[in-house]
Amino acid sequence: MIESVAIIGAGASGAITAAALQAERYFKRIRVFERRETAGGTWIYDEGVSPAHLVRPGALPADSDPRLEIPSSLPCVSPPTKQNRYHETPIYELLTTNVPDIAMAYSDIPFPYGPFVPHHIPRQYIENYFSAHRIDSLLQLNTTVEDVSKVVAQSPEKADGWNLTLRQHDPTQNLDIWWEESFDAVILANGHYSIPYIPQVKGLDEYLEQFPGRVVHSKTYRKPEVWTNKKVVVVGNSASGIDVSRELIQAAQQPIYQSRRSKGRWDGDSPPAGMVWKPIITEFLSSGRILFSDGSYLDEVDAVIYCTGYKPSFPFWNEKRNGRLIFDYQENKLINTYWHTFFQDFPTLGIVGMPRVLTFRGMEYQATALARLFSNRLSTPLPSLAEQKNWEKERLERCRREHLKFHDVPWGGGQTTAWFQKLFDFAGLGTLAGDGRIPPVLDERTKWAIKHIQKYKPANQDSEANNNDQILYHLFEQRDRQLEGPIQ
Repeated sequence: MIESVAIIGAGASGAITAAALQAERYFKRIRVFERRETAGGTWIYDEGVSPAHLVRPGALPADSDPRLEIPSSLPCVSPPTKQNRYHETPIYELLTTNVPDIAMAYSDIPFPYGPFVPHHIPRQYIENYFSAHRIDSLLQLNTTVEDVSKVVAQSPEKADGWNLTLRQHDPTQNLDIWWEESFDAVILANGHYSIPYIPQVKGLDEYLEQFPGRVVHSKTYRKPEVWTNKKVVVVGNSASGIDVSRELIQAAQQPIYQSRRSKGRWDGDSPPAGMVWKPIITEFLSSGRILFSDGSYLDEVDAVIYCTGYKPSFPFWNEKRNGRLIFDYQENKLINTYWHTFFQDFPTLGIVGMPRVLTFRGMEYQATALARLFSNRLSTPLPSLAEQKNWEKERLERCRREHLKFHDVPWGGGQTTAWFQKLFDFAGLGTLAGDGRIPPVLDERTKWAIKHIQKYKPANQDSEANNNDQILYHLFEQRDRQLEGPIQ
């Protein structure tokens, strides 16, 4: 019987997880541990971020974000840690949301602002969600989970529990307070946009030493004015690479050079005015020259901004006590999971927010299914351990074969709706007495958003009025008009 649940993280996944657990009216103790001073997760904006803590090329989180040494005797008080914990978010000043508005909301409180809103709007939405559901009292802020260790059950009738080592920073006294708490179950909602990743490139280590400050990661990017009249190379072609490149056009020396491995989803046939596309970088020379895979090169570059993403980090995971690693960085996947949500060998451990899918709404399906599992009310029981292992094996083989990312749930081919439906089937509809959150129905509005996400056309950069935001905005206007009548 699970009576107490700890949630690690108070961002978008932590908020909906807390609400789903509370709705069960089953658990005696629910705690949400958040290392920041407020809820909001990755949507918190940190204005002053130092690029001094640059990760080494090719470094994985175990090296960049190692575990803190736990005091030998707890509880205790200690001076604040000086180790960089990468708690700052990657939000930049002009960032707006770039997905359908329905993806930025849970089903019970619609997102009232429409698509493409400033970054402070999702943060406020998350904060307000805690208040609206009266789950803000579950929050333990300024508190970092430093260790999660399995506690073996004392009898076969009970499931294994978890011991958490916690560190709360007291800014008034500039001290860290350490203690331990035990829980029957733990849900990981700690996000995966904390530890930046820079790939290993020939000569880059020496380049960093020879030209300190010249290479940064987009996590520390905040505003284009910092690079006024600078010659800049942007590496990467996903969302941040596109945003940063286009923002820099208004301030940096033109052209902006964008190094791309392949053509992006939103790219047209030619780059925007003021930008030049380059292939991947193959080498950094001691002279400062940067070589590209097509044999071209650039000299006298002032800045290289790597927009190459992040690696999930679980520094609190006690590998020794828990018997294994939790993440495989070679395959870029969680180890021994089922449906990206459940752990095969840890039935009292869950995770919310790892898949790249219809953001907030996807988290809601996961959170509801886990809440139902831990309250012992699953409508459809989880399959056998052998079936769960087979699911993981087949998915991994397919991802290798088709060059897919394990935790990406593609929009096309019905995969998103199939994933939602499976979690919906597990959760069911709650009890007759109203216990439990009802997972959102895949209504026509949601299916419309999923179906049309791939119809966003690349912008014609030679047209004054034709940019991605305007195309997307008009598409949503079209959606709303269609939803007033028959769905096409």
